[in-house]
Amino acid sequence: MAKVKTTFFCQNCGTQFSKWQGQCTSCKEWNTIVEEVVQKPEKNDWKTSTSNTSKRVSKPLKLKEIDSSQDVRLDTNDAEFNRVLGGGIVPGSLTLLGGEPGIGKSTLLLQVSLKLPYKTLYISGEESQKQIKMRAERINPKNETCYILTETKTQNIFKQIEAIEPDIVIVDSIQTLHSDYIESSSGSISQIKECTTELIKFAKETNTPVILIGHITKDGHIAGPKILEHMVDTVLQFEGDRNHVFRILRANKNRFGSTNELGIYEMQGSGLREVSNPSEILISQKDEALSGNAVAATLEGMRPLMIEVQALVSTAVYGTPQRSATGFNAKRLNMLLAVLEKRAGFRLGAKDVFLNITGGINVDDPAIDLAVVAAILSSNEDEPLQTDFCFAAEVGLSGEIRPVQRVEQRILEAEKLGFSTIFVSKYNKITIKPKGIKIQLVSKIEDIVDFLS
Repeated sequence: MAKVKTTFFCQNCGTQFSKWQGQCTSCKEWNTIVEEVVQKPEKNDWKTSTSNTSKRVSKPLKLKEIDSSQDVRLDTNDAEFNRVLGGGIVPGSLTLLGGEPGIGKSTLLLQVSLKLPYKTLYISGEESQKQIKMRAERINPKNETCYILTETKTQNIFKQIEAIEPDIVIVDSIQTLHSDYIESSSGSISQIKECTTELIKFAKETNTPVILIGHITKDGHIAGPKILEHMVDTVLQFEGDRNHVFRILRANKNRFGSTNELGIYEMQGSGLREVSNPSEILISQKDEALSGNAVAATLEGMRPLMIEVQALVSTAVYGTPQRSATGFNAKRLNMLLAVLEKRAGFRLGAKDVFLNITGGINVDDPAIDLAVVAAILSSNEDEPLQTDFCFAAEVGLSGEIRPVQRVEQRILEAEKLGFSTIFVSKYNKITIKPKGIKIQLVSKIEDIVDFLS
């Protein structure tokens, strides 16, 4: 008989305790420790069939003896999804996708599974097969390689996997699965750990990639133990405002690629549309020039983006001026305002300053400092900048204009989008000579003030 025991888990961080206590010593949260029944069976394996195949025993190898040939990645036929993953899905990998309710996680993975030219098993524990078919018919009704399974018990899931032998497995979602080896309810700490462990063992032994959907908490973190994010190979975050149509896919962790890449989608009635040119949504389309607007050339991973910076400077109504920044570091905004007051002589201490990065994205690239300064100056003087100007430089504490990395890539992107002038640091080493755009070199913040005044 299998032994049954109870342990205590923190529902916030997943730390295990031998007895109940009021406060978790790991995350310092109160009243988050609950008792769960844990059952340890004699055999705990993802395989359900009794086969006579012997397991491979791992042996230590020297570095030169290890096969260094890379597996061919599986193309998802989705350029944005491939970019964030680092070029495609790695065989045998486990990917976790998180996001707020209703943001489009299920739609994204169902759309990807319908685009895949491989045999795909889409497992749903939240929707019925008819509901999934209604959604699939809006996206791509012609696909014949995607199988839909509505099941939450892992032992039954592995039976169907052995029968179908899919190339890719998608699970929606990990919080709905439960295993017979654990007696606690679905979504509990022990169930999530056990189900994920079984899926990891399956993925590594069969070299089949698995993609999981994970719920998130009200704090924005993926629900369940933090060890869940450590166990998987890739953690993706699907974010955006449900009141807007644009969605952003980021990689918070990626063992097979960069975590700096960004994928942008537009939510439509027929599914998610890939946005190959993000500047079309990040730059406002307007008939006339408005004060307080400036365009910055930034980078997200290897991709250059042109984003619009909006600033509003007004007389403070209350005693203490307000400083508000959306999509930009508020402390860096205060630093740039201090530089403007100290080095350029602008008295902004008695004025409210509001800053916004359009498109709903957060930018931490220091190259947009110059665009922020230009937008503040434009709003303060109520004089619009030319719509074909853009900026790519960092501003130092002494008012110097500092160089930024990969400035040539930013210049070429600005030229491709039709900008006539780009302001960059005088100390950047530029070897290209583009014909369609003028490169304006500046060395200190006073040069920008003189040029724009």
